[in-house]
Amino acid sequence: MKFEFSAGGIVFKKEKEKIMILVSQHSGHHGWVFPKGRIGDHIKGEKKEDTAVREVEEETGVKGKILRPIEPIQYWYAMDGERIKKTVYYFVMEELGGDITKHDWEMENVEWLEMEKVMDRITYKSDKKAWEEAEKIVLDIV
Repeated sequence: MKFEFSAGGIVFKKEKEKIMILVSQHSGHHGWVFPKGRIGDHIKGEKKEDTAVREVEEETGVKGKILRPIEPIQYWYAMDGERIKKTVYYFVMEELGGDITKHDWEMENVEWLEMEKVMDRITYKSDKKAWEEAEKIVLDIV
């Protein structure tokens, strides 16, 4: 058994009277997710907050500012016959700028989605759970 730790962001912006949420479609498994990446896979000793901000920008082209953490999400998956327990630290972020057309190869699509449509678009149970908490926080902030 192996343990893996990632960090990412649930990013929002206000567009007129609507709240928009950043979602992306992974190039490998084609699922719709929130951007995230492994802590310390590029920078040794990197803090989870720094990983979250960096990964959001790399994977989506959007710069985000952390406003609040949510409860970590945990799930199991298997790779090369090995079971891996993954913990993801998500942060609610406010969009500071950027361009979703400047996303990296890991994501085949990046979109701003109306808040009410997020639960239907997100593919995985763990991200749906994260969204349930993040949605309340976004509504409280906005």
